[in-house]
Amino acid sequence: MQQEAAGPAADTSSGVAERVRQVIAAAGVSQREFARRVVLDPSKLSRSLGGTRRFTAGELARIADTAGVDAGWLLGSRTPPPPPVRRARATSAHQPPEGGRPLQIVRETVRLIAEHGFHAVRVADIAAACATSTAAIHYHFPGRDDLLEAAVRWCMDEDTARRAVRAAQESDAAGELRGLIELQTPYSEQQRRQWRVWLDLWAEAARSTAVGRLHVEYYRQWRATVADVLRRGVAQGAFRPGTDPEAAALRLTALIDGLASQVLASTPGEAVAGGTGPEDMHEALLAYVDATLTNLP
Repeated sequence: MQQEAAGPAADTSSGVAERVRQVIAAAGVSQREFARRVVLDPSKLSRSLGGTRRFTAGELARIADTAGVDAGWLLGSRTPPPPPVRRARATSAHQPPEGGRPLQIVRETVRLIAEHGFHAVRVADIAAACATSTAAIHYHFPGRDDLLEAAVRWCMDEDTARRAVRAAQESDAAGELRGLIELQTPYSEQQRRQWRVWLDLWAEAARSTAVGRLHVEYYRQWRATVADVLRRGVAQGAFRPGTDPEAAALRLTALIDGLASQVLASTPGEAVAGGTGPEDMHEALLAYVDATLTNLP
């Protein structure tokens, strides 16, 4: 993976950061949302804008592509600088993919990982799925590690967004916890695909420092979400007084992971002796919640 600068660049980084700020302002979205669109860690974007980290070439390529601006202008190599503009809607067969090329690359990478496993997926496979060239893939994600990190980041953001939507549909903490459990149970093919990606990335996290950091960050956020629901449930009287939200969240999320891995080992739609199906997983999780957390009358 490309090395990050320890401090601000002496001549050009401040100018690049200012032009990226103009791009974000023209997009009319928050800094965090813009980071999601260009598949970049929000903290990295913040440090780069603040001058304590340099943008990598791949990041600037994704910013230029997503915002529809000239990459040379972002780098300050072309004058006068054109203002950031939104890409016009195409009416031909060359219409850009929804969300821009970087997001298309990441989405197809995630799909291929789910189907074949990360180490079986070649850059050529991703390029074919995106109907583009391998050079275009490397333009946005110069190294394999860059692409893997972006795939993990995208999965995290998608999972967080789904949880937020589901939480908004519930009126109390007990219902929210049941909703989170259902969301994590791989009933549909989409849910199974998501879990296959996570299982593959778990293994990669044991070998990759960058992915390992993202893995730790994701589980910190996920357990904090569950702990917050439990904490509110205790206050509402739905869960037992004296429940330690952090400890209970650790146990429950670990149980979810273990059961999901068993479900993924079973063929969907086929009865396998001793196998674990999604219904078994869902029932076991609700039984665990009732036995250890629910404040029964």
